[in-house]
This record gives sequence, C-alpha cells and structure tokens, in this order.
Amino acid sequence: MLKAENRQLGRELRKTEAECQRLEREVDRLSTRVTELLSTIEALRRGSKRQAAPHSKGTHVEHPKRSGRRPGEAYGKKAHRRVPDHVDEVIDVPCPAWCSCGGEVTVEGVSDQYIEDIPPVHTHITQYRIHHGHCRACGKAHQGRHPDQTSDALGAAAAQIGPNAVALAVDLRKEMGVSERKICRLFSHFGLPVTPGGIAQAVARAGRRATPTYRGLIAAVRKADVVSADESGWRVGGYGAWAWDFVGQATRPDASVVRFVVYLIAEGRGFPEASAVLGAASPR
Repeated sequence: MLKAENRQLGRELRKTEAECQRLEREVDRLSTRVTELLSTIEALRRGSKRQAAPHSKGTHVEHPKRSGRRPGEAYGKKAHRRVPDHVDEVIDVPCPAWCSCGGEVTVEGVSDQYIEDIPPVHTHITQYRIHHGHCRACGKAHQGRHPDQTSDALGAAAAQIGPNAVALAVDLRKEMGVSERKICRLFSHFGLPVTPGGIAQAVARAGRRATPTYRGLIAAVRKADVVSADESGWRVGGYGAWAWDFVGQATRPDASVVRFVVYLIAEGRGFPEASAVLGAASPR
C-alpha cells in the first residue's frame, strides 16, 4: 500500500518539477520580450524628439538608390519655362569675331534667351504736410486727410509703414506662416526697418480694418444655397482651440455662382460656435 502511494507521489513530483521547468522557461521568454519592448519604447521616445523623426524611415540602407529622375526617355512629362509674354529690354550680344585658335568666326544666326528677374526694390517715402487748425466758433480741432494716408496719427506715431507693406506682411504671416522676425529680415532687404512688434501690430490693425468684410462674408454664409462646415484642432497661446471653416456657394441674379470661405477660431466645436457663423435660427 505504501509503495503504491510512494510511486503515485513520485509521479506527481516529477509532473510538478516538469511544470516548474516549463513555467521557468515561460518566465524567461516573457522577461526577454519585456526587455525588447522596453527597448523599442525607449527608441520611439528618443526618436520622437528628433526634428527629422517624422520623416525618417528608421532604417539605414547601405547602397541607396540615386534620388531624382532616372536617365532615359521614359522618366516622365517633360517641361520647360515658358517664353515671357512681353520684353522690357533687349540687349544684343555679338558673337566673338575671332576664335582662340586664331581663325575667323562666321556668324550663322541669332538665338534668343530670356531672363526674368526681380528688379532692385527700395522704399518709396511720401511726406504728407498735413494742415491743421481749430474752429473759431466751438474750438473743435480739424486736420486734413489724404486718401492715401493709413491713419491720422501725428507726433511720435507720424512715421508709419504703408499699405503695400502691411498687405505683404499680412499675406506672409497669415497665408504662408512666416514669423514676424523673418518678415522683418525680408523687409530689411528692401531698406524698410521694422520690428517684430510693429509687424504684429500692423497685422492686428489690418484685421480690425477687415472686420466689415468678415461680417459681410458671415451674412453671405447665412444666405448661401449650400454651406459645408468642418473643424480641426488649433492652438491659441499654447492652449487648445478649434479652427472652423465654412465653405459655401450662392447663385447671383445673373445665374453665376460665387464661392466663399469663412474661418472662425473658437474654444469649442459645438452648437454655439457653429451658430456664431451660421446663425442660431439657420435650418442647416
């Protein structure tokens, strides 16, 4: 009886030992896997901090293929710069009369080459001599105003940048995303000194001047035949916000179609933000 129990206990012991060995191997395998995953996570964390990480394929090729177009006739559509539609200046370039070997050169024809370039840009400064005075009856101050003036400011604010420079700054800042400091560097090539703060203030003034146009676009959205709205994430001063865009079209009395886009930067993406442009009573 005892021998049978001992044999049974021996079999169970061997099974337990085998199970322990299997579990130990499984623990070793999982430990190795955890180490590999931790290494991968660390590599991804470090890679996300590199500037070129979003564009890196993460692999190194010993013998990469040459970049650019492949040689031959089947590389793709051929293109070249078109000849300008007008010419401002013609310069005749004669052929040398003698070759370097001492022989005489025979002229066989004339070919044309066109160079389009940006002319030297410099500032144009206009001085407005503004006459001012007071009413003899009520004492109210008056001063002249020319249509090309950008403001009525005098004294310390008498020196200003013109509307063309402001329009270029707005386009560079809002359309192309160029920083104020880089805009200042560009303007310095034109001989127009300006500070980043001056650019920021000029862009803000242009935005205030465009408020009636913006309100007119909102009115057009509310009267449009079709309006499509969408929103995406945005940042304002480091805080989360939403950039809304409302794309619409309307039919004019002459049956022509006009299309427009209205943008809105808002804190949320709900009904209050949508109704700010579409209108709370809009059926859309």
